[in-house]
Amino acid sequence: MNRKRKMIIAANEVSEMKTYTLGGYNQKVLIEGRYRTNPIVIFLHGGPGSPIPFNAGCRGMFPEITERCIMVYWDQLGCGINKYEIDNSFTIDSFVAMTVDLIREIMKDFPDNTVSLLGCSWGSILTARAAYQVPELLYRVMVYGQVLKHLPFNEDAFNALENSYMPAKLLHRLEILKKTDKHTVLELKTMTKWLQKYTEGYQTKTGGKMPVGKIMRGMLTSPDYSLKDFRAVFVNSYLKNESLLTEIMNIDLSDILNNIRVPYFIVQGDTDIVTPTRVIADFIKTCDNDNLKLKVIHNSGHMPGGESLDYIINEGFKYLYSGIGE
Repeated sequence: MNRKRKMIIAANEVSEMKTYTLGGYNQKVLIEGRYRTNPIVIFLHGGPGSPIPFNAGCRGMFPEITERCIMVYWDQLGCGINKYEIDNSFTIDSFVAMTVDLIREIMKDFPDNTVSLLGCSWGSILTARAAYQVPELLYRVMVYGQVLKHLPFNEDAFNALENSYMPAKLLHRLEILKKTDKHTVLELKTMTKWLQKYTEGYQTKTGGKMPVGKIMRGMLTSPDYSLKDFRAVFVNSYLKNESLLTEIMNIDLSDILNNIRVPYFIVQGDTDIVTPTRVIADFIKTCDNDNLKLKVIHNSGHMPGGESLDYIINEGFKYLYSGIGE
């Protein structure tokens, strides 16, 4: 760990790894901020099981955020520093319960601070469900890549693949999937692979990329992560889990989002066809909920790239602690 990072950590009034019981499981959570009075932001990562870009190995890595907010970095149960076997007994409800428990625990430790949520992809399911269940505990919510329904078997995804350079034999398989009403987890993984390879649905060619190399180097030199923790960011039991993916394929958050009662800011990439930006925009226009706001970032896909990550860090956090950008 370099000298600059050590100085950032030393200057923080809040910099601790705490253990909370969330959903009945003891889990480590990193809490970091320059000032103890700053507003709190809990990050709910994607995947499931992919704590990137913000995780418990990021102490001292994002001073541009922790100068203004107290960040709560939670590697959700089963990945990173909270390695655990995620078998098929786990459900979305299991992780929503952990999320609500985390909100309550943070509020016990910081009773005078506002608490907001920042979710990404799978994390947007947790933010929506938690905001619906305990709106009285939250100040604001922001998400990138909001899950709504038909993930990823939707019209936008099928059209993009049909107009891509997919080989004819794969286009034939795609046509079969398009006509199938109920899909398997294997088909979900196949569809995801195709979208990553043949479209810009996940990541655009323009707009820059997430600085994964820099983040990985920071995790490897973290004062909190072991090599096992680092490995469990990328290789963990979520790779074999089917219960969560089955639920995600069949989820419909329309009613939940239509009844959200806290300010809820959705940021979408313009090429996102995994959680299609067009569908999200149409939903917000037709639903009767003024709490929902949408910002579309150009040259961005479902996963935040360079431009969208810059927007989240430089503008999105302003929304979470002050309402700027509404």
